[in-house]
Amino acid sequence: MAATVDIAEMRKRQQAQNEEISTVSQAPGGNQRPNTCCFCWCCCCSCSWNEERGEHAGRPTHTTKMENIQIEEECQTPTVEEILSWSHNFDKMMKSLAGQNLFREFLRTEYSEENLLFWLACEDLKNEQNTKIVEDKARNIYEDYISILSSKEVSLDSRVREVINRNLLDPTAHMYEDAQLQIYTLMHRDSFPRFLNSHVYKSLLEGTEDSTTES
Repeated sequence: MAATVDIAEMRKRQQAQNEEISTVSQAPGGNQRPNTCCFCWCCCCSCSWNEERGEHAGRPTHTTKMENIQIEEECQTPTVEEILSWSHNFDKMMKSLAGQNLFREFLRTEYSEENLLFWLACEDLKNEQNTKIVEDKARNIYEDYISILSSKEVSLDSRVREVINRNLLDPTAHMYEDAQLQIYTLMHRDSFPRFLNSHVYKSLLEGTEDSTTES
């Protein structure tokens, strides 16, 4: 009989505690942290609160910054005349979003997409005027495309690398101009001729010609 009373008393206490916790969690304006894995909300465990802190930290990672420098995937379809003009004018193709997209698609097949991405990152840097942002972007470019530890390292001669290393002490928006020109020349002389003979280029040209004929 005594045991039964004790059990009943324990159940009442447990029910009272549950109701108290429920009341606190539902109180308006309370600092409720849903789905936390512990009452102390500590940072030592992988709870949803820690995930929220990461999501709302407001500071993009290094990878995000560099990946934001991308070519627009959607742009106006080039005409047959424009596509044909690229075959004898590399500069014109590089100034066209459609041309950059197509050339980038080809470079992916040759595992040399980093050359174009590096060139675009340098173009983006040259358009920046904020000194702090220039410094950040310059160092990001170095880490992504110049450092020998990077998987996206571009091929530069020792002279240009020495210039970059000196410029990195006091970064400017135009510190990569020599390197950018070297990579641009490499793409023009090495990759571009193969691009014109590639399935990527010929398919777009044929598809555009067919569309023009049908219309």
